[in-house]
Amino acid sequence: MSQRRRLPNSFRWRAVGWMEMGLSQADAARRLNVSRSVVQRLWDQYQSEDSVSRRPVPGRPRATTPAEDRFLALSARRRRTTTVPQLVADHFQASGRRISATTVRNRLHNAGLYARRPVVCVPLNGRQRRNRLCWAREHVSWTQQQWASVLFTDESRFIMESDSGRLLIWREQRTRYHQSNTVERHIYRGGGILVWAGISLGGPTDLHVFHGGTVTGLRYRDEILDPYVRPYAAAIGNDFILMDDNARPPRARIVEEYLEDHGLERME
Repeated sequence: MSQRRRLPNSFRWRAVGWMEMGLSQADAARRLNVSRSVVQRLWDQYQSEDSVSRRPVPGRPRATTPAEDRFLALSARRRRTTTVPQLVADHFQASGRRISATTVRNRLHNAGLYARRPVVCVPLNGRQRRNRLCWAREHVSWTQQQWASVLFTDESRFIMESDSGRLLIWREQRTRYHQSNTVERHIYRGGGILVWAGISLGGPTDLHVFHGGTVTGLRYRDEILDPYVRPYAAAIGNDFILMDDNARPPRARIVEEYLEDHGLERME
């Protein structure tokens, strides 16, 4: 039985050459490890067409036109969170023809679009954006020695259930942090824990978990500043600078008084 389903053109011409030299069709088939019927069809094709090259076989017709391909890509870019079934329905409504979900994915991949989870960020207004840009420009020339005195701190809430785990968007490669590929969210849902930590060029602090209740300025002073920040500042020296955020607990009056009493400078 033949193990070679399609012979390359070089082998096909070789078989014809052998038969023109007097080799039988059975011997030629044996040398090529194909059935005799294959060799016989090659010989018949050579006799009628003076060629044994493989005839072009028409491929499967495309399910979409180039214009429809552009329509799918444009729809995905305009609505990043649209799903494949929605694109299938949109295509049917526009063209009256049904295409498969696999076809839609292939067309989007050809356009450089892939389904990925979006980046979740905190929404910022114009004033906040200007302030951050101004801060970056003021400190862009700081040296490593100056930054070594700064302790960056922040709190983060880890929730037990995600509210965006199943949300996917269509985006191009290397565009993860483009504004069109981010989802703004500032409301946490479900139970979770609030964790505080600090980091500097010297390394991170220990993690602190706020157990139950609301974090107030008093708790921030007693649970963060006194056991973590103050000893760290003593190790740095007089150049120590604390960088926290504008959340209510760090900006409480009791916190301001504590920092002033212990000579702890806060970065603007």
